[in-house]
Amino acid sequence: MQAERAKADIEILLVEDNPADVRLTREALKEAKVRNQLYVVEDGVAAMEFLMRKGKYADVPRPDLILLDLNLPKKDGREVLQEIKQDPSLKRIPVVVLTTSQAEEDIVRTYNLHANCYVTKPVDLDQFITIVKSIEDFWLTIVKLPVD
Repeated sequence: MQAERAKADIEILLVEDNPADVRLTREALKEAKVRNQLYVVEDGVAAMEFLMRKGKYADVPRPDLILLDLNLPKKDGREVLQEIKQDPSLKRIPVVVLTTSQAEEDIVRTYNLHANCYVTKPVDLDQFITIVKSIEDFWLTIVKLPVD
C-alpha cells in the first residue's frame, strides 16, 4: 500500500480561515513537490461537513491527512479535533495541528484531544516549506498507516 500511496496523489484537507496561510500552504506544497489534491475549508463546521461527506461535500474523498488550524470561526479547531478523534470512522486520520499559537495550554490540550502532532507555523516561507515537506515525508512516506 505504501508504494501505491507514494505514486498516487495525497488527499489533504486544510482547515484554515486565513487566505494568506492558505496561499502559503499551497505554495509550500508546490515547492515541496508533494503530489496532492488539497481541499480547503474555512471553518470548523465546514470541516466536519467535509469529513462526514454532507451536503456539497457528499462526493469528496476521505483525506489521508488533515492540517488543522486552532483558531477558526463557527467551531474552533479544538472542537473539530475532539469530534474527529471521537468518531470511529475518522479517528485514524492523522491530524496535524498547524497553528500560530505557541501557548503551552494549547499544546497540552490538543495532545490531550489526541492530535497526532502540533506544529507552530513559521513566518518565513522557506521555513514553512521545510515544515510542510517534513509533515508530508513523515506522515505519508515514512509512517505506515492502516488501510481503510
